[in-house]
Amino acid sequence: MKFGIGQSVPRTEDPRLVTGGGRFTDDINLPGQVYLKVLRSPFSHGRVNAIDIETAAAAPGVLAVYTAADLKELGGLPCRAVLQDANGEPAFIPRRPVLAEDKVCFAGQAVAAVVAESPAAAANAVELIGLDVDDLPANADPALALSPDAPTIHEARGDNLCVHYQVGSASAVDTALEASTHQVSLDLVNNRVAPSPLEPRASLGSFEDGRYVLYNPSQGAVAQQGVLAKAIFNVDLDLVRVVSPDTGGGFGIRGEVHPEAVLCLFAARALGRPVKYSGDRSEMFLADSHGRDNLTRVTAGFDNQGLCMALRVETTANLGAFCTAVGPFVPTMAGGRVVGTVYRIPHVHHSVRTVFTNTMPVAAYRGAGRPEACYVMERLMEAAANVTGIDALELRRRNFVMPDEMPYTMPSGVALTGGNFAETLTIGLERADWDGFAERQARSAAQGLLRGRGVGYYVESSGGGPEEEAVITLRADGDVDVVVGTFSHGQGHRTTYAQVLSEALDIDFERIHIHQGDTDIVAFGGGTGGSRSSQMGGIAVRQASAAVMADARDVAAELLQAPRDTLTYADGVFRHGEAEVALAQVAQAAEEEFGGTGLTKTHRYNRGAGFTFPNGCHVAEVEIDPETGVVRVVRYTAVDDCGRVINPLLAGGQVHGGVAMGVGQTLVEHAVYDDAGQLITGSLMDYAMPRASHLTDIDVSFNEVLDPNNELGVKGIGEGGACGAPPAVMNAVLDAVKPLGITRMDMPLTPESVWRTLKLAGRR
Repeated sequence: MKFGIGQSVPRTEDPRLVTGGGRFTDDINLPGQVYLKVLRSPFSHGRVNAIDIETAAAAPGVLAVYTAADLKELGGLPCRAVLQDANGEPAFIPRRPVLAEDKVCFAGQAVAAVVAESPAAAANAVELIGLDVDDLPANADPALALSPDAPTIHEARGDNLCVHYQVGSASAVDTALEASTHQVSLDLVNNRVAPSPLEPRASLGSFEDGRYVLYNPSQGAVAQQGVLAKAIFNVDLDLVRVVSPDTGGGFGIRGEVHPEAVLCLFAARALGRPVKYSGDRSEMFLADSHGRDNLTRVTAGFDNQGLCMALRVETTANLGAFCTAVGPFVPTMAGGRVVGTVYRIPHVHHSVRTVFTNTMPVAAYRGAGRPEACYVMERLMEAAANVTGIDALELRRRNFVMPDEMPYTMPSGVALTGGNFAETLTIGLERADWDGFAERQARSAAQGLLRGRGVGYYVESSGGGPEEEAVITLRADGDVDVVVGTFSHGQGHRTTYAQVLSEALDIDFERIHIHQGDTDIVAFGGGTGGSRSSQMGGIAVRQASAAVMADARDVAAELLQAPRDTLTYADGVFRHGEAEVALAQVAQAAEEEFGGTGLTKTHRYNRGAGFTFPNGCHVAEVEIDPETGVVRVVRYTAVDDCGRVINPLLAGGQVHGGVAMGVGQTLVEHAVYDDAGQLITGSLMDYAMPRASHLTDIDVSFNEVLDPNNELGVKGIGEGGACGAPPAVMNAVLDAVKPLGITRMDMPLTPESVWRTLKLAGRR
């Protein structure tokens, strides 16, 4: 049976995974392996005087104890972000050591590592390490990071600024704002969140025949190989092999190389034995990079027709104590690509001050800057509707970039292509039964509940790196092997890529085998992030299939003794008149004859400049119990334009996941530090993850506006839900409490915060 593009094929990976057949990093064990545990700083900021490892090193079962002094030959954990301020000065990127050197800069920073014969022996020895630190004043609040009396985290800089990023003309925005009929300003919080993949981090390192081998969950093994070889160990690329087996979730942090992976490889080389690290859930709250954490002041001017004439976005973005691989890139260039989102705005000034605090470093988190930008604009449009007196939906329609205006140059200079925002909004409102809301609101009121509705229109730029590679081999048994540089950690690539190839090769879906995640097999690849897999890996696979089929046609022509252009091809068979030869026979002949090279083709796809622009209309309805402050999402509609939908079933699953993360951030998730820089949400007892009770059935549909710049017409779908859900739910809550005179609330909308706001409003 063949399954092509557009069919809802269940994931072929699922039977193995749901029956316990998955093979995750922690499932892998090597002969003679030993175990690594890490001492993490209990101090949020302090100068290291001494680390006493003598007692720990003598403890039973301990093989080695490492501190920064042992790692002098290693490079630091790199930041790949290259950006500068308005004067052309580069961002300040402090060295981020694998283990703390002269200072500790956040609670949880890795200070020392113990390797022992058992996990228990390693954990016990960690407790025996003496840490002498002079405590220094700490700051965990990004709003205070640039104040004159804020403690300086990195003395080489002199203050806590990484870079002040600016795009657009501040003076032009000033002039346009002064000329505007209406001005609207909002202060917004995009709260800090802690990514929590189903699989906690684990690493298993070995050193074999002069070569480092690392088993490690990732979003792309090739990228981790490059960091380890070039930035950390300073060796040739082929001396580092990274294997990523099944990976239980990514969300951005799997794109990072963490200290524990480096330590496993270093210790394996030093001890001549494989070294394994397995983190637990609470440790991951301290040791996994966090997400979001922005404070934004947005100001806009509108004329008397409701057209937005100017926009100023001023953000302070918390980077934590160090720059992660993409830390300062996320709130600046990544989110900055879509500032202004789907709206036509002639004058924009985008300002981002990225700052250091004594907190866990911040990295990419589902959407990486684009959800933050969409949240700002959708909150702004609702506020502007109140000021101008124009219905919020009509205000959006008046300001939408229209299809005949595309390609439209956004404030970032990026060309917006491929979308029909007004049409998608209309579909979303119809599916949400927008006009029937009053009746539902009355039913809620009869139960003593407040009911509100909200829209979140989003656009995000997807694509990631501009190149991706696929290698396709037609086998003599009729099967097809595909090696691709993206990496599936839950998306279902083995299914969707097989669908693309089943259609392109006109062969059975079941005969296609996808290989990924091992740098000995995958020579090149940008991994999976930024919703890039279908539009990069999918097109690389499709184009590689065309190239290998061209070679197959040449061989078939020889076998059939006919001109190649006279051959027909269908159902895996080449034909010329009554004569025919199957694709498997062609592959076998290519192996045995015609030079014996077989039918293998490597193709590297380069999309060139630009991105694709997934977008969509999300509509939420909520009920609020004023006696408890509990917010329930009771109705949710998502209409997404991700271009051509390869597999509606899997695309719908991606929408569900993104919405769940967006609702979680809006209602319950919040990584909180106290004034001393101590994490007080360090477990699932303190950090609330969304549950089924926080969600309702999600009505998912698609408005397929094909992307004009790639042959599949695809865009991306993995991050849209995280972009659309926060403004949709927040706008719904604000709509519910609007009759009480409440105009400001911030995420997360926990029952306590909502209850307090309602009680305060009731006393006015």
